[in-house]
Amino acid sequence: MENDDGTREDTQSQVKNSVSMEKNSCNEDTFRLHMVTWNVATADPPDDISSLLHLNSPKTPDLYVIGLQEVYAAPHRFIIDMVVEDSWSHLFMSSLAPRGYLKVSSIRMQGLLLLFFSKLAHVPFIRDIHDTYTRTGIFGYWGNKGGVSIRLSFYGHMLCFLNCHLAAHMQYASQRVDEFEYILDTQTFGPKKAPHVLDHKLVFWFGDLNFRIQDHGMHFLRNCITSHKLNLLWSKDQLTMMKKKEAVLQEFDEGPLDFQPTYKFDRFSDRYDSSGKMRKPAWTDRILWRVKPKESPPEEEKDEDRDSGLDEKNTKQQEEEEEFPLKLKQDSYTSNMEYGVSDHKPVIGIFTLELRKMYETPLVRVCAEGEWSADFDAMVIYSPLQPFPSSAWDWIGLYKVGFRSVSDYITYTWVKDDEVSFNDELTQVYVSKDEIPVLGGECVLCYYCSTLQCIVGISSPFKVQESKVAVEEGLAPENINGLDKATAS
Repeated sequence: MENDDGTREDTQSQVKNSVSMEKNSCNEDTFRLHMVTWNVATADPPDDISSLLHLNSPKTPDLYVIGLQEVYAAPHRFIIDMVVEDSWSHLFMSSLAPRGYLKVSSIRMQGLLLLFFSKLAHVPFIRDIHDTYTRTGIFGYWGNKGGVSIRLSFYGHMLCFLNCHLAAHMQYASQRVDEFEYILDTQTFGPKKAPHVLDHKLVFWFGDLNFRIQDHGMHFLRNCITSHKLNLLWSKDQLTMMKKKEAVLQEFDEGPLDFQPTYKFDRFSDRYDSSGKMRKPAWTDRILWRVKPKESPPEEEKDEDRDSGLDEKNTKQQEEEEEFPLKLKQDSYTSNMEYGVSDHKPVIGIFTLELRKMYETPLVRVCAEGEWSADFDAMVIYSPLQPFPSSAWDWIGLYKVGFRSVSDYITYTWVKDDEVSFNDELTQVYVSKDEIPVLGGECVLCYYCSTLQCIVGISSPFKVQESKVAVEEGLAPENINGLDKATAS
């Protein structure tokens, strides 16, 4: 009994330490967001995207959001990409995963691709993840134009990211606004909290919005760019002009256009279009944002037939905004001229997101119990920290440190399979030794809630030991399947 009690105390201590580490890594109310929009013009990705993602910067983002347009989407290529990861997603995931970022969500509609990455420490606090898309190009059939969006709750605050590719050509400025309003009207996320794009507390609208610079001739345009007098072009930027008369656009903010127009370039150069078409330079690639305005305070005298339920909802929303505020500040808005695979240059926006967390503990705490190796079955300990919609379809995955997405698990165990509950709080489940990596390595455990469709608990990293049986038997990695017989004897 003494050994059992000691084991129980050690287990509880380990679980508490795990939760403490998770809280300490996530208790800041200021977050850094790195956004990229880039029309890649059906090109293959470059070999290196370090400068695009500022991977060598001492300030590391908490979140990355990457929106691409014109990812190569010929029918045969698109079908292949649905089965095997497209080369752009693969590059971003491979670049960010070793640095501790997880691809939380992604959505693709033909040439439009949107990727959302988070530092692992924040992942259990990202919930209510939904994505959707709207086609607008070629009568809405093929989807060469339109918008894709990802919405989610970040520490309880509803955020939405909308990546758009709108109609091209100088004369279609009004059509671009119409398409944007159509996308806003048609995209829905279910009947729950924030069912529409503009219901979210913070919205980012970005992409190849295709607005051009009107009136000015080519000679004047290029002189302004060469002499760094970009401010002389701002008044004729179509998006700036349309904002003066379109109410929905006035709700969105944008940093100053202090970088040179990002379209259209000769590929692999910093030379604007020298082809026969001689396209005029333009700021087609943009990043805008909207912080939801506060509701007007209720009038002291209310009409008798006013919907009291709506009043109650607005009052609750006001109280929530006052108790859990959110602020956004743009730190940088620029283009990156070194990439030449496309006729567009990528645009980068760096933001500081300040918010008060609505919760600071994950829904579930999970940890690895005892020593782990492929020589014996291993134990996982988990415990809910607050009520959530758990089910028999929930599972706990074993991942190598540096995993890229939720589907990268080594193995998993159902939370209700073979469980032995030794008190009211902690539950243990087992992972078969046959599923544990023989060569070992640094790993983490993630609890995945099937109802919420997201990770709701992550363990501290732990070491899986190299299999002693494998070493004794001299099993090489390519002959590792022979381990089953060796461990059974």
